[in-house]
Amino acid sequence: MERASERSRAGLTYQTKVKICGVTLADDAARVAAAGADYIGLNFWPKSKRYLAPERGALIAGVARSSGAIQVVGVFVDADVDEVTEVTSQVELDIIQLHGDENPEDIAAIAAATKRPVWKSIAIGGPEDIEHLDAWPAQALLLDTPSVGKGGSGKTFDWTLAIAARKRYAQLKVALAGGLDPANVGAAIDAVEPWAVDVASGVEVGPGVKDAAKVTAFVAAVRSRSR
Repeated sequence: MERASERSRAGLTYQTKVKICGVTLADDAARVAAAGADYIGLNFWPKSKRYLAPERGALIAGVARSSGAIQVVGVFVDADVDEVTEVTSQVELDIIQLHGDENPEDIAAIAAATKRPVWKSIAIGGPEDIEHLDAWPAQALLLDTPSVGKGGSGKTFDWTLAIAARKRYAQLKVALAGGLDPANVGAAIDAVEPWAVDVASGVEVGPGVKDAAKVTAFVAAVRSRSR
């Protein structure tokens, strides 16, 4: 049976990817990987409630990789090239995610310096925020709810804007974040048909501490969409 999370575009079928972000504990990293998530997000922004020092991040990344087939995403906010490359010299990251006020030139410079794919988070507060998304030289765009904490707000934004963005920029990989949890992620996939979904607070018992049952339920909700 074809899954609703498997979408066909330009003759290609794929399944919505899952990223569990803001992991800070080794046991949680193991559970996230074992649950079948595609990506684990480690936050290297010092102001984040889910901040990881690079030496701790190296441990968490290693645990995740030893526990399942998963890629490690390093999350940065307004970090310069030197800061990002310093972390990547200490932590084996597969992907860089920029979650601040970076510009397209910053993305190109960081991608060139780290030789890693770069994702860019875009805060979606209104229709103007989905204009010119194709100007970003990023592998994927993560549409998220505007927040002072740069993500992890636990609040959704207007999904009709994400739907419009996904349809308008069909050539782009559009990921959906902001207020997702095991109860609503299925509806989000059905409505938006995103390339990936990203969750932090929706599977937590507290900032940076994941709820194992919620992690499992979130991944299962994405994988089991059927039609």
